[in-house]
Amino acid sequence: MDASSVSEFDYLFKLLMIGDSGVGKSSLLLSFTSDTFEELSPTIGVDFKVKHVTLGGKKLKLAIWDTAGQERFRTLTSSYYRGAQGIIMVYDVTRRETFTNLSDIWAKEIDLYSTNQDCIKMLVGNKVDKESERVVTKKEGIDFAREYGCLFIECSAKTRVNVEQCFEELVLKILDTPSLTSEGSTTVKRNNIFSQKPPVSDDSTNGCC
Repeated sequence: MDASSVSEFDYLFKLLMIGDSGVGKSSLLLSFTSDTFEELSPTIGVDFKVKHVTLGGKKLKLAIWDTAGQERFRTLTSSYYRGAQGIIMVYDVTRRETFTNLSDIWAKEIDLYSTNQDCIKMLVGNKVDKESERVVTKKEGIDFAREYGCLFIECSAKTRVNVEQCFEELVLKILDTPSLTSEGSTTVKRNNIFSQKPPVSDDSTNGCC
């Protein structure tokens, strides 16, 4: 992809992935952005990836922030809620506590830190490839999503089932929300999302993204 095509997009959307450590947020993101699966070690602080997609006839640049689930990084990640048009809450269908923590911890964080009242939320039950180990039913996920006003999907980062649909449904809903599209439009400050740099080492990687 040449440099000129990279800069040609209609909207820039910021998406945030939250949830307990080990639920597969980083694996979902890797599966979506590079069509591969890896068992990844826990994210430290915040990771960040960019994906260019065309949806609804629009060219989109998605800036996707993958936050650490461990409690010691929470204060660090709170600022990353700012300006997000979409938030993906991930839990592991084989670990009950990752589901109960959605209401105990993560939904409260969204209320506390999200600056966008129209922000679209997507609830994702990951690891459906481990059906025999499932402890959280699909109905429980649907009920939670109804209660908190979220979109809902179950997927598997490992088999890639519903991974693309997860991000596409979220982005299409953002495109359907006028206040969010005006904020993500490239005619508005194009670089505002990238003014927040992920806390990584100093040696900058030239020509990234």
